[in-house]
Amino acid sequence: MNLYRGVVAVLALSGVAAFGLSLDTTLDTTATATVVRALALPQASRAKQGAAIFWREERVERGDTIGSLLARAAVDDAAALAYLSTNPAARPLYRLRPGRPVRIATDDEGRMLALRFLAGDGDVLEITRRGNAFAATSAPPIPDVRLTLRAGQIRSSLFGAADEIGLPDAVTLALADIFAGDVDFYHDLRAGDRFSVLFETRYVDGEPASVGRVLAAEFVNRGVTFRAFLWQAPDGSESYYAENGWSTRKAFLRSPMELSRITSGFTQARFHPILQTWRAHRGIDFAAPTGTPIRATGDGVIALAGQQEGYGNVSAIRHSGTYSTLYGHLSGFAARIRTGVRVRQGETIGYVGQTGWATGPHLHYEFRIAGEARDPLSLALPTALPVAAEDRARFDAAVASRSRELAVAQAAPDARIAAAR
Repeated sequence: MNLYRGVVAVLALSGVAAFGLSLDTTLDTTATATVVRALALPQASRAKQGAAIFWREERVERGDTIGSLLARAAVDDAAALAYLSTNPAARPLYRLRPGRPVRIATDDEGRMLALRFLAGDGDVLEITRRGNAFAATSAPPIPDVRLTLRAGQIRSSLFGAADEIGLPDAVTLALADIFAGDVDFYHDLRAGDRFSVLFETRYVDGEPASVGRVLAAEFVNRGVTFRAFLWQAPDGSESYYAENGWSTRKAFLRSPMELSRITSGFTQARFHPILQTWRAHRGIDFAAPTGTPIRATGDGVIALAGQQEGYGNVSAIRHSGTYSTLYGHLSGFAARIRTGVRVRQGETIGYVGQTGWATGPHLHYEFRIAGEARDPLSLALPTALPVAAEDRARFDAAVASRSRELAVAQAAPDARIAAAR
């Protein structure tokens, strides 16, 4: 009985499962013997002098010099140190940034045979040895594209939640842009809102170098779930669509700036700070520092780019149908903006200023239907065209795959997953 308990305890501690013994089990005793054999050792042959190559990776530490970096990589090579310290071709290596990896190859005598380093301009600097001479080449890297999944929860702001899960700023801005037609990220966010996003990450030599496209995303705002999937049409154009094939991109963005603060809303009676009278305010005022980029809220043609009375520098866009928009008090216009130019949704058309009747830097934005000003924050905005009927089968197959990947984030709210593409 004691022997049985001891066996069970050992099995339980060892993690073995689906195995048991009954009390009346008889254990067979098997005869064993110890056999010792002398095995012949394989013949070792000495490699040719200098044939062995040892790669080592070192992380740049604060206060490092080229000499200290080489010493830590076990490099004993005065010629290599002289080349790296004085040759202009190796100049990108002079700007050592803490945390940056440097890969160094040496032979069994400690001579440097090669060095690889991702420079600040994004190119890979490679230095190789040819006998007693060195040569440096610099070329754009061939990235390894992987898919990265992140999921987070809003506590105070979108950027605060993004920082908690290590989401790059470029992806955070893309997320806000994708759902800009459905979610006002300044006014609509609530604590407890959730999001997940699947995006491309480009790796160079095993290190994350940059982020690429957002392939799928989900945002739960006030209990309402919005999902978007990137789809490339046969003509090469890309846009985001919901699972039912309808475009998630509205014909118009809610806001002409990515993140801003409303100082005056659409109202029939507002005390004008300059005219000192009560009058209707037929637009929305967005406060932002001078020079903040302003984007076209929809595709269209520039109907006016110039000065107009109280608006100061103003740009007006004529959209399809009876829609038009106006952007006032600009400090200046984007380079190619002039009357008659066609612009795309999200394109920068000018910059926040204080021209015309303005007491501080801000944008005055108007949304008009058939010439009548309407409140763009409460208006039901029209959507863009859906996926073409002939492309729905391919679209549905692609979305099903991305949807399963987003489901991983739903199961693990703090998901931080990276997978090779």
